[in-house]
Amino acid sequence: FTDDVMARKLEDALKLDAVWIAPENDYVIDPSTDIAVLAASVFLELIRKGDRIGVAWGRTIYTIADIMSYADLQDVTVVQLCGNLGAPYSYRPDQCTMEIARRLNAKGINFYAPLVLTTEELARGLRAEPVIREQLSSIHECDLALYSVGTVDADSHVVKCGAVTSDEMAELRNAGAAGVIAGQIIDAKGQALDCSYNRRVISAELSSLRAIEKRLMVVQEDSKFEPLLAALAGGLCTHLVVGARMARRLLDHAGAASEKAS
Repeated sequence: FTDDVMARKLEDALKLDAVWIAPENDYVIDPSTDIAVLAASVFLELIRKGDRIGVAWGRTIYTIADIMSYADLQDVTVVQLCGNLGAPYSYRPDQCTMEIARRLNAKGINFYAPLVLTTEELARGLRAEPVIREQLSSIHECDLALYSVGTVDADSHVVKCGAVTSDEMAELRNAGAAGVIAGQIIDAKGQALDCSYNRRVISAELSSLRAIEKRLMVVQEDSKFEPLLAALAGGLCTHLVVGARMARRLLDHAGAASEKAS
């Protein structure tokens, strides 16, 4: 198939509003850059005057922010979808939110809370604080969300930033962890995993994310196939940007699943 035909087939197979596929170019050393360039263009196309945009974090999101053209958009607000990290990474949630807000000449709203607390009691108390409660309860009012899905291996961002240890992540995998969305662990059905880690996380409820009309997911790495399947199963994506290899795998998987169902 051409990439356009494959995109339309994927939209039908996965019941998504729109799919964009970055073509494979043999001369490109790192095809993930092409995916980020395409995603930045798609993201700008999806924004409307007065929109409220929810932004997660990670290398993919920061790359999009860094590549994105400057735009002077009126009355746009960019909000952080989850708590912050103490680690000195450029792709921290606050950095991603504010860089995208700067590129759009928009208002940026950060979360003044850590991503993960040491105890469930502390997390409950912090969620009950008026400023945090108000931010979390307004996430569903966003018009557009921009995020990727994380892996649950030793290279996961939540491991690298110290939110969980590699041993803890191995235990979570054994308990059914399949991916990470806005700092939260999801299972293969795209539901929040019932675990202490999730109860200690300061992040938007998955139900709030699903309430956002346009949920743009961007996946650069081929290693994120299983996490992406989990996010799709959970209804966490309406608009998708992937590379051609990932698109073919998704189409093959959807075809095999429909054959098994019939």
